[in-house]
Amino acid sequence: MDFLFFTNSILLGIALAMDAFSVSIANAIYEPKMRFSRMCLIAGCYGFFQFLMPLTGWFCVNMILHIFSAFQKFIPVIALVLLLFLGSKMLYEAFHEKGENEKSFRKLSFAVLLLQGIATSIDALSVGFTISEYDLLHALLSSLIIAIVTFLICMSGLKVGKKLGEVLSGKAEILGGVILIFIGLEIFIRSLL
Repeated sequence: MDFLFFTNSILLGIALAMDAFSVSIANAIYEPKMRFSRMCLIAGCYGFFQFLMPLTGWFCVNMILHIFSAFQKFIPVIALVLLLFLGSKMLYEAFHEKGENEKSFRKLSFAVLLLQGIATSIDALSVGFTISEYDLLHALLSSLIIAIVTFLICMSGLKVGKKLGEVLSGKAEILGGVILIFIGLEIFIRSLL
């Protein structure tokens, strides 16, 4: 293992974590009083999926390439649909508040967090092509580095989002929903170009 391997893995991690970073900001805006343990859970969820998806892509490239190639064109559409759904749900809740007390106790559910993890990491399946020449040990290590980088970047996004959430207070949910929708559109449009 050499310097180039680690550098490439870190750079892949940074590139792949940008969507999760933005969603982390949106989540913390939505839930500005989030505790540190919850921040670790959210960043850990995104890191886990950023670990799992490149390995899944590596496995597909090395074991079942023809199936993965057919599925790859749907990856941006799946990310778009998931993020549009989650962003729209957040906007709906922002405009249909029952009262300020309800808002103060609302948290992102675990199911929503899993959907966000999948939506923000599904493009990492394509990284399986990038790391396909690695043996299993190198693919595991590269995926682990990507996961650690994602975790750290998402923790910083959550901290930024908490500050924004406190400043924006009542408009935070709207901004969070718009961010999720924008990320979904960005992934989809980027795939077309």
